[in-house]
Amino acid sequence: MKKPSKYNYAFIDSQNLNLGIKSQGWTLDFRKFRLYLKNKYNVQTAYLFIGMMAGNESMYDKLQGMGYRLIFKPTTEYKVDGAVKVKGNVDAELVLYAAGKVFNEYEKAIIVSGDGDFHCLVEYLLEEEKLLKLLTPNKHYSGLLRKFNDQIVRIDLLKHSLELKKTKIRGRSKP
Repeated sequence: MKKPSKYNYAFIDSQNLNLGIKSQGWTLDFRKFRLYLKNKYNVQTAYLFIGMMAGNESMYDKLQGMGYRLIFKPTTEYKVDGAVKVKGNVDAELVLYAAGKVFNEYEKAIIVSGDGDFHCLVEYLLEEEKLLKLLTPNKHYSGLLRKFNDQIVRIDLLKHSLELKKTKIRGRSKP
């Protein structure tokens, strides 16, 4: 069995993170977020669990270039009020990696999600003394996670440093 490194790993539910931040009216800068995880929590490896969709290859390349390790899940389509929605449920994969596949490779884990489906994982990591923090996108996280309030960091409260800034380029650039 491998001895844990001095490094921490992050396990990120990308859909919960993205939708949770967007519901607050802003966009997360994934490059800044990766640096935040590295600098604040000594995260060596950041697993980003994400649905695989054709046409998003350049986004996946950019995320990998920022230092994320992408774990893909096939997506499914369904209709809500006539509109096609896409879902890539990554819960099982995130739990499998955090509690199984790479459990002995990291010292502490950071779980990034407000989804109550991760209650058992968070509880397990606490019992094993391997949970560092639970990062939720906003204050609307599952009531099942409330008992872990001491470990919770709300990402929406970090908006000033993690927001994607849109730059406006006007006029003609000089040669």
